[in-house]
Amino acid sequence: MHYNFIRIIFPFFLLFPLSGLSAVKHEVVHYQATDGHKMRGYISFSEKYPPPRPVVIVVHEWWGLNNYTKKRADMLAEAGYLAFAIDMYGQGKKAEHPDNAKKFAQEATQKWPVAQKRFQAALDTIKQHPKANKELIAAIGYCFGGGVVLQMARMGEPLTAVASFHGSLKPVKPAQATTLKAAIRVFNGADDKMITTDDISAIQKEMKQANADFKLYTYPNAKHSFTNPEADQIAKQFKLPIGYNAEADKDSWQKLLEFLAVQFERALPEPIPS
Repeated sequence: MHYNFIRIIFPFFLLFPLSGLSAVKHEVVHYQATDGHKMRGYISFSEKYPPPRPVVIVVHEWWGLNNYTKKRADMLAEAGYLAFAIDMYGQGKKAEHPDNAKKFAQEATQKWPVAQKRFQAALDTIKQHPKANKELIAAIGYCFGGGVVLQMARMGEPLTAVASFHGSLKPVKPAQATTLKAAIRVFNGADDKMITTDDISAIQKEMKQANADFKLYTYPNAKHSFTNPEADQIAKQFKLPIGYNAEADKDSWQKLLEFLAVQFERALPEPIPS
Protein backbone atom coordinates (compact mmCIF):
# COMPACT_ATOMS: atom_id res chain seq x y z
CA MET A 1 0.00 0.00 0.00
CA HIS A 2 1.40 3.40 -0.94
CA TYR A 3 0.76 6.82 0.50
CA ASN A 4 1.40 10.36 -0.67
CA PHE A 5 3.10 12.56 1.90
CA ILE A 6 3.87 16.20 2.42
CA ARG A 7 7.20 15.82 4.23
CA ILE A 8 9.27 18.86 5.20
CA ILE A 9 11.96 18.54 7.85
CA PHE A 10 13.00 21.56 9.88
CA PRO A 11 16.18 20.79 11.82
CA PHE A 12 16.86 23.17 14.64
CA PHE A 13 19.69 21.31 16.38
CA LEU A 14 18.82 22.55 19.83
CA LEU A 15 21.00 21.38 22.70
CA PHE A 16 18.94 19.76 25.45
CA PRO A 17 19.37 21.70 28.67
CA LEU A 18 20.41 18.68 30.75
CA SER A 19 24.10 17.82 30.45
CA GLY A 20 23.33 14.10 30.14
CA LEU A 21 21.44 14.81 26.93
CA SER A 22 23.92 17.28 25.45
CA ALA A 23 24.42 15.25 22.27
CA VAL A 24 20.70 14.93 21.56
CA LYS A 25 19.36 16.91 18.63
CA HIS A 26 15.89 17.32 17.16
CA GLU A 27 13.96 17.70 13.96
CA VAL A 28 10.36 18.69 13.38
CA VAL A 29 8.77 16.79 10.50
CA HIS A 30 5.54 17.64 8.68
CA TYR A 31 3.73 14.80 6.94
CA GLN A 32 0.23 13.96 5.75
CA ALA A 33 -1.93 10.91 6.29
CA THR A 34 -4.29 9.57 3.66
CA ASP A 35 -7.32 10.78 5.63
CA GLY A 36 -6.16 14.30 4.77
CA HIS A 37 -4.89 15.21 8.23
CA LYS A 38 -1.63 17.16 8.27
CA MET A 39 0.58 15.81 11.02
CA ARG A 40 3.55 17.31 12.86
CA GLY A 41 6.01 14.96 14.56
CA TYR A 42 9.21 15.28 16.57
CA ILE A 43 12.37 13.31 15.73
CA SER A 44 15.18 12.97 18.26
CA PHE A 45 18.62 11.40 17.90
CA SER A 46 22.08 11.53 19.38
CA GLU A 47 25.17 12.23 17.33
CA LYS A 48 27.15 10.02 19.70
CA TYR A 49 25.92 6.98 17.77
CA PRO A 50 26.48 6.34 14.06
CA PRO A 51 23.59 5.57 11.66
CA PRO A 52 21.67 3.58 10.83
CA ARG A 53 19.94 3.41 14.21
CA PRO A 54 17.02 1.25 15.33
CA VAL A 55 13.79 3.29 15.40
CA VAL A 56 11.38 3.74 18.30
CA ILE A 57 8.04 5.41 17.60
CA VAL A 58 6.51 7.15 20.64
CA VAL A 59 2.74 7.72 20.83
CA HIS A 60 1.52 10.45 23.16
CA GLU A 61 -0.98 10.47 26.02
CA TRP A 62 -4.48 11.79 25.38
CA TRP A 63 -3.11 15.29 26.01
CA GLY A 64 -1.42 15.18 22.60
CA LEU A 65 2.19 15.59 21.47
CA ASN A 66 3.45 17.60 24.44
CA ASN A 67 6.78 18.11 26.20
CA TYR A 68 6.41 14.89 28.19
CA THR A 69 6.26 12.82 25.00
CA LYS A 70 9.21 14.73 23.54
CA LYS A 71 11.19 14.10 26.72
CA ARG A 72 10.69 10.35 26.28
CA ALA A 73 11.89 10.62 22.69
CA ASP A 74 14.99 12.47 23.91
CA MET A 75 15.67 9.73 26.47
CA LEU A 76 15.46 7.10 23.76
CA ALA A 77 17.80 9.13 21.59
CA GLU A 78 20.31 9.29 24.43
CA ALA A 79 20.08 5.48 24.64
CA GLY A 80 21.11 5.27 20.99
CA TYR A 81 17.81 5.07 19.14
CA LEU A 82 16.27 7.21 16.43
CA ALA A 83 13.09 8.27 18.23
CA PHE A 84 9.97 9.61 16.54
CA ALA A 85 7.26 11.15 18.74
CA ILE A 86 4.30 11.03 16.38
CA ASP A 87 1.09 13.02 16.12
CA MET A 88 -2.23 11.15 16.18
CA TYR A 89 -4.42 14.29 16.31
CA GLY A 90 -3.09 16.47 13.50
CA GLN A 91 -0.99 19.66 13.42
CA GLY A 92 0.55 18.79 16.78
CA LYS A 93 -2.79 19.57 18.48
CA LYS A 94 -2.68 19.46 22.29
CA ALA A 95 -5.32 19.56 25.03
CA GLU A 96 -5.17 21.56 28.26
CA HIS A 97 -8.36 20.14 29.80
CA PRO A 98 -9.55 16.50 30.17
CA ASP A 99 -12.75 17.25 28.25
CA ASN A 100 -10.78 18.30 25.18
CA ALA A 101 -8.31 15.46 25.61
CA LYS A 102 -11.16 12.96 25.67
CA LYS A 103 -12.69 14.54 22.59
CA PHE A 104 -9.41 14.47 20.65
CA ALA A 105 -8.72 10.86 21.62
CA GLN A 106 -12.21 9.72 20.63
CA GLU A 107 -12.00 11.52 17.30
CA ALA A 108 -8.65 9.88 16.54
CA THR A 109 -9.79 6.34 17.32
CA GLN A 110 -13.51 6.27 16.51
CA LYS A 111 -12.54 4.57 13.24
CA TRP A 112 -9.55 2.35 13.79
CA PRO A 113 -8.73 1.94 10.08
CA VAL A 114 -8.29 5.74 10.00
CA ALA A 115 -6.11 5.64 13.11
CA GLN A 116 -4.07 2.90 11.49
CA LYS A 117 -3.50 5.06 8.41
CA ARG A 118 -2.24 7.89 10.60
CA PHE A 119 0.14 5.49 12.30
CA GLN A 120 1.24 4.09 8.95
CA ALA A 121 1.91 7.61 7.66
CA ALA A 122 4.28 8.15 10.57
CA LEU A 123 5.85 4.74 10.06
CA ASP A 124 6.50 5.38 6.38
CA THR A 125 7.84 8.85 7.15
CA ILE A 126 10.46 7.69 9.64
CA LYS A 127 11.58 4.92 7.28
CA GLN A 128 12.69 7.67 4.89
CA HIS A 129 14.99 9.25 7.47
CA PRO A 130 18.67 8.82 6.58
CA LYS A 131 19.54 7.68 10.11
CA ALA A 132 16.82 5.00 10.25
CA ASN A 133 17.30 1.25 10.22
CA LYS A 134 14.13 0.36 8.31
CA GLU A 135 14.18 -3.24 9.49
CA LEU A 136 14.32 -2.51 13.23
CA ILE A 137 11.31 -0.49 14.37
CA ALA A 138 9.52 -0.54 17.71
CA ALA A 139 6.59 1.47 19.08
CA ILE A 140 5.85 2.54 22.63
CA GLY A 141 2.93 4.51 24.00
CA TYR A 142 1.58 6.11 27.15
CA CYS A 143 -2.09 6.02 28.28
CA PHE A 144 -3.95 6.76 25.02
CA GLY A 145 -0.75 5.98 23.14
CA GLY A 146 -0.32 2.69 24.96
CA GLY A 147 -3.71 1.57 23.70
CA VAL A 148 -2.83 2.74 20.19
CA VAL A 149 0.43 0.78 19.95
CA LEU A 150 -1.27 -2.37 21.25
CA GLN A 151 -3.97 -2.04 18.58
CA MET A 152 -1.34 -1.46 15.89
CA ALA A 153 0.40 -4.69 16.95
CA ARG A 154 -2.92 -6.53 16.88
CA MET A 155 -3.62 -5.13 13.41
CA GLY A 156 -0.38 -6.62 12.13
CA GLU A 157 1.82 -3.54 11.70
CA PRO A 158 5.42 -4.54 10.86
CA LEU A 159 6.94 -3.74 14.25
CA THR A 160 9.70 -5.63 16.01
CA ALA A 161 8.56 -4.67 19.49
CA VAL A 162 5.69 -2.85 21.21
CA ALA A 163 5.47 -1.55 24.77
CA SER A 164 2.41 -0.03 26.45
CA PHE A 165 2.65 2.07 29.60
CA HIS A 166 -0.62 2.39 31.56
CA GLY A 167 -2.56 2.04 28.31
CA SER A 168 -5.96 0.56 27.53
CA LEU A 169 -5.80 -3.23 27.18
CA LYS A 170 -9.13 -3.93 25.48
CA PRO A 171 -8.82 -5.07 21.87
CA VAL A 172 -10.75 -3.69 18.94
CA LYS A 173 -9.96 -7.02 17.32
CA PRO A 174 -8.02 -9.71 19.21
CA ALA A 175 -4.48 -10.52 18.15
CA GLN A 176 -4.05 -13.44 15.76
CA ALA A 177 -0.98 -15.65 15.49
CA THR A 178 -1.11 -15.29 11.71
CA THR A 179 -0.81 -11.50 11.76
CA LEU A 180 0.94 -10.53 15.01
CA LYS A 181 4.57 -9.61 14.33
CA ALA A 182 5.70 -7.72 17.43
CA ALA A 183 6.90 -8.90 20.80
CA ILE A 184 4.78 -7.10 23.41
CA ARG A 185 5.36 -5.77 26.90
CA VAL A 186 2.70 -4.10 29.06
CA PHE A 187 3.50 -1.98 32.12
CA ASN A 188 0.49 -1.54 34.38
CA GLY A 189 -0.22 0.00 37.76
CA ALA A 190 -1.91 -2.24 40.31
CA ASP A 191 -4.00 0.73 41.49
CA ASP A 192 -5.00 1.89 38.00
CA LYS A 193 -8.74 2.53 38.23
CA MET A 194 -9.03 2.48 34.43
CA ILE A 195 -7.84 -1.13 34.09
CA THR A 196 -9.88 -3.98 35.55
CA THR A 197 -8.81 -7.46 36.59
CA ASP A 198 -11.00 -8.74 33.75
CA ASP A 199 -9.00 -6.60 31.30
CA ILE A 200 -5.77 -8.16 32.55
CA SER A 201 -7.10 -11.70 32.40
CA ALA A 202 -8.49 -11.10 28.92
CA ILE A 203 -5.23 -9.80 27.40
CA GLN A 204 -3.24 -12.61 28.97
CA LYS A 205 -5.62 -15.15 27.45
CA GLU A 206 -5.64 -13.30 24.12
CA MET A 207 -1.85 -13.20 23.85
CA LYS A 208 -1.50 -16.83 24.85
CA GLN A 209 -3.93 -17.88 22.13
CA ALA A 210 -1.97 -15.76 19.61
CA ASN A 211 1.31 -17.42 20.67
CA ALA A 212 2.67 -13.95 21.39
CA ASP A 213 6.00 -13.07 22.95
CA PHE A 214 4.18 -11.24 25.74
CA LYS A 215 4.81 -10.19 29.29
CA LEU A 216 2.81 -7.98 31.65
CA TYR A 217 4.40 -6.12 34.56
CA THR A 218 2.16 -4.87 37.36
CA TYR A 219 3.51 -2.34 39.84
CA PRO A 220 2.10 -2.17 43.39
CA ASN A 221 0.89 1.22 44.65
CA ALA A 222 1.02 2.60 41.10
CA LYS A 223 -1.91 4.49 39.60
CA HIS A 224 -2.76 5.45 36.05
CA SER A 225 -0.07 7.72 34.52
CA PHE A 226 2.53 6.41 36.97
CA THR A 227 5.39 7.34 34.57
CA ASN A 228 4.50 11.02 34.29
CA PRO A 229 6.08 13.29 36.96
CA GLU A 230 3.30 15.83 36.36
CA ALA A 231 0.55 13.32 37.15
CA ASP A 232 0.13 14.36 40.80
CA GLN A 233 -0.36 17.99 39.85
CA ILE A 234 -2.82 17.07 37.09
CA ALA A 235 -4.71 14.78 39.49
CA LYS A 236 -5.11 17.63 41.98
CA GLN A 237 -6.11 20.16 39.33
CA PHE A 238 -8.75 18.04 37.60
CA LYS A 239 -9.60 15.49 40.34
CA LEU A 240 -8.41 12.54 38.27
CA PRO A 241 -7.46 9.10 39.69
CA ILE A 242 -3.86 9.30 38.49
CA GLY A 243 -0.46 9.69 40.13
CA TYR A 244 3.29 9.47 39.67
CA ASN A 245 5.32 6.60 41.08
CA ALA A 246 9.06 7.21 40.75
CA GLU A 247 10.07 3.63 41.52
CA ALA A 248 7.67 2.15 38.96
CA ASP A 249 8.71 4.78 36.41
CA LYS A 250 12.41 3.96 36.82
CA ASP A 251 11.93 0.19 36.78
CA SER A 252 9.59 0.16 33.77
CA TRP A 253 11.98 2.35 31.77
CA GLN A 254 14.92 0.07 32.53
CA LYS A 255 12.86 -2.96 31.54
CA LEU A 256 11.91 -1.20 28.31
CA LEU A 257 15.57 -0.60 27.42
CA GLU A 258 16.42 -4.22 28.18
CA PHE A 259 13.46 -5.39 26.09
CA LEU A 260 14.49 -3.27 23.11
CA ALA A 261 18.09 -4.45 23.36
CA VAL A 262 16.98 -8.09 23.21
CA GLN A 263 14.46 -7.60 20.42
CA PHE A 264 16.94 -5.60 18.33
CA GLU A 265 19.64 -8.18 19.14
CA ARG A 266 22.04 -5.52 20.32
CA ALA A 267 23.70 -4.63 23.60
CA LEU A 268 22.79 -1.39 25.31
CA PRO A 269 25.25 1.20 23.96
CA GLU A 270 27.96 2.42 26.31
CA PRO A 271 27.91 6.21 26.77
CA ILE A 272 30.98 8.17 25.76
CA PRO A 273 32.95 9.08 28.89
CA SER A 274 32.51 12.71 29.84
